[in-house]
Amino acid sequence: MESTESSYVSSPEQPQKKSPSRPASPPLDSVEKPTYIKLLVSNAAAGSVIGKGGATITDFQSQSGARIQLSKNYDFFPGTSDRIILISGGIDDALKALELIIAKLLSEIPTEDGDDAEPRMRVRLVVPNNACGSIIGKGGSIIKSFIEESHAGIKISPLDTDFFGLTDRLVTITGALEEQMHAIDLILSKLTDDSHYLQNMHAPLSYAAYNSTNHGLNGAGVKFQHNKEDHTNSVTIGVADEHIGLVVGRGGRNIMEISQNSGARIKISDRGDFMSGTNDRKITITGSQRAIHAAEDMIMRKVSYASERETD
Repeated sequence: MESTESSYVSSPEQPQKKSPSRPASPPLDSVEKPTYIKLLVSNAAAGSVIGKGGATITDFQSQSGARIQLSKNYDFFPGTSDRIILISGGIDDALKALELIIAKLLSEIPTEDGDDAEPRMRVRLVVPNNACGSIIGKGGSIIKSFIEESHAGIKISPLDTDFFGLTDRLVTITGALEEQMHAIDLILSKLTDDSHYLQNMHAPLSYAAYNSTNHGLNGAGVKFQHNKEDHTNSVTIGVADEHIGLVVGRGGRNIMEISQNSGARIKISDRGDFMSGTNDRKITITGSQRAIHAAEDMIMRKVSYASERETD
């Protein structure tokens, strides 16, 4: 039985100049076997995937042959402020759809003039806990082989016991796009042969029941509170301590601009006051639903470029 916490991250001392080629396509019967991919994206990124009037998501479905669904606005994965994308279809179709989505999001990462570095982002897959053993292997043998073959970083989070009944874990893949897709191809091929994984193909996409609970949330958690007197909502999100400076800005300029432009009130916890079980500082956003949404998107844009370029 695998450990409840597995973290295997590749950090090659001498990275390959060229990403390894994708593995050979599996047999036809494996390609056509139905499967699915669940991944997390920020609220802003979800809008980019959908596109104006649904044009982008419709195009991606047409190009890939896979079905793409998103959780509703503010229906987040427990302990995060991220929405869920569900891709379903054959393995090749699902991987094609995922690659289109990642390439789209990478193209929107801002770059500085003269910066030739390849944009990067973390891909976080949602995997049932009882299927994680098939990609970890005895003593981590399988996941280590995936890291060696793909040159991507792969990290499996522990099961979050703060949410009673939650049976999903996050698998984070880092690296260049080709490396990430190679790793995800290996992971998905293995998971598609796992009956525990396929049993969850038609599980509800919504995690609203977990997010409506009253206990504290860890990680980049969100917690809605309704104030009957002024009809405002309050949301608390977590931002890594090292990124708080990007949100605040010199002399507090960034945070003041975000507050003024969104109409929301924003409060950042004191240094050392972290969200439970993390090194994330708490940012509490108060205001109307629209104001909170606007402020959260502005904050996440401030930190996304820095955080998505991290490879660990």
